[in-house]
Amino acid sequence: MPLIAVLLLTLASLPLVAQQNNALIHKVDDHYNHLASLRTYFTEHYSGMGMNKTESGVLVLQKPGKMRWSYDNPVGKVFILDGKYAWFYTPGDTEAQRVPAKQLDDLRSPLRFLLGHTQLQKELDGLAVTSDGTDFRITGVPKGMEQRVKLLTLWVTPSGAIQRMRLEEVGGATTEFTFSKSEENVPVKTSDFVFHAPVGVTVVNGLPPI
Repeated sequence: MPLIAVLLLTLASLPLVAQQNNALIHKVDDHYNHLASLRTYFTEHYSGMGMNKTESGVLVLQKPGKMRWSYDNPVGKVFILDGKYAWFYTPGDTEAQRVPAKQLDDLRSPLRFLLGHTQLQKELDGLAVTSDGTDFRITGVPKGMEQRVKLLTLWVTPSGAIQRMRLEEVGGATTEFTFSKSEENVPVKTSDFVFHAPVGVTVVNGLPPI
């Protein structure tokens, strides 16, 4: 086929590709905008700064603005966002960290966009969609995290559900979350988003550890 014909076919297909990409983005928006709560199992893998570790547990989201990451590996580790503050505790530590939600710079925080009115085009800079036919990926940089995050990648189903999330940091470290056994609009308790410091643990204001 002559080169000019190839170029014309490519140009003709661009509007269709753009429409398909926009449709997928809107499916993600629509999928999570119809949720009031979500419970899912997660696996978290971190690689960087001389470390290579895998942790796991259960994530619970509730609108507006609440999330709880309860780890079963390591048992007792918890990250809670109650809508006003974020709370971090790792078993064995003598202190728990409390950070105002507005100042939160944590690698789990990009999922906060699911806790309000989801609109990926406003949450991610450089938004792009790629696909090999069965695997859909949405990439971009979370607004407000440009100094830390180089790239966020979301793996989504054709229906718009997020299955994996990977964050590549500016310094080279990567954190990847895999989600499974998700349950939507499940009953949740207010107490799920209240942090209770273990006996002997002091709550301090500050930034969370990695």
